[in-house]
Amino acid sequence: MGVLDRLVLRDEQWERIAPHIIGDERTRGSSGRDNRMFVEAVLWIVRTGSPWRDLPEVFGEWNSVFRRFSRWSQKGIWWRMFAAMSDDPDFEYLIVDSTIIRAHQHAAGGKKGAEDPALGRSRGGLSTKIHMVVRGLGCPVRFTLTAGQKGDAPQADALIEGLPAKVVMGDTAYDSDRLRAEIAGKGAVAVIPNNPSRAKKYPLDKDLYAQRHLIECCFSKLKQFRRVATRFEKTARNYQAVVTIAATVLWLR
Repeated sequence: MGVLDRLVLRDEQWERIAPHIIGDERTRGSSGRDNRMFVEAVLWIVRTGSPWRDLPEVFGEWNSVFRRFSRWSQKGIWWRMFAAMSDDPDFEYLIVDSTIIRAHQHAAGGKKGAEDPALGRSRGGLSTKIHMVVRGLGCPVRFTLTAGQKGDAPQADALIEGLPAKVVMGDTAYDSDRLRAEIAGKGAVAVIPNNPSRAKKYPLDKDLYAQRHLIECCFSKLKQFRRVATRFEKTARNYQAVVTIAATVLWLR
């Protein structure tokens, strides 16, 4: 089976995302075909986890594809695609959680600058943490990156800000009075287990809490993309783009 027999996007999926990539009449014709093959090249890298230098020649010169990928990351084009696909009308559930991503040694050593590299060192080595919120459909609607040792609850405020919901779920790592007050301020119910050290206990709807498995399933699906499961990118911006691309594909399925 050749490389072109294993392209990720079907025609109807490409038609959904193409307007958000180009946004004008250039979507059709040779420019549209060129952009589709470029996106497929990036998806091949994200799916297989291969080094950029191993990109099959059918996709073009690897360094040109990589530079274009980085430009699109800088311009926010990958995020624009994701935002358009993840416009979910389900306002009932928000589920927050995080997952640790081991960073390859190649991810270290990037240029020092103002950008937070979202890399931390622990006993297991270099790591990045993905903090994510999903809707009731089990697909991601927002995420952020931090160094692997960062806590979960402090990231939750920004994740749920401005997102309507009737219920916000999380595990015991999110059990804080501050976050519970934030959730109540949204007019939502917090479905979060009590930390064992908590003096004042809150009721927990165990039937609702069972739905939290949806975000664990989401992380599992994202990690099927090998370049999500292990971080190779030196910059947080490019790794965020990788996660964004994989998350977009989940919405297209």
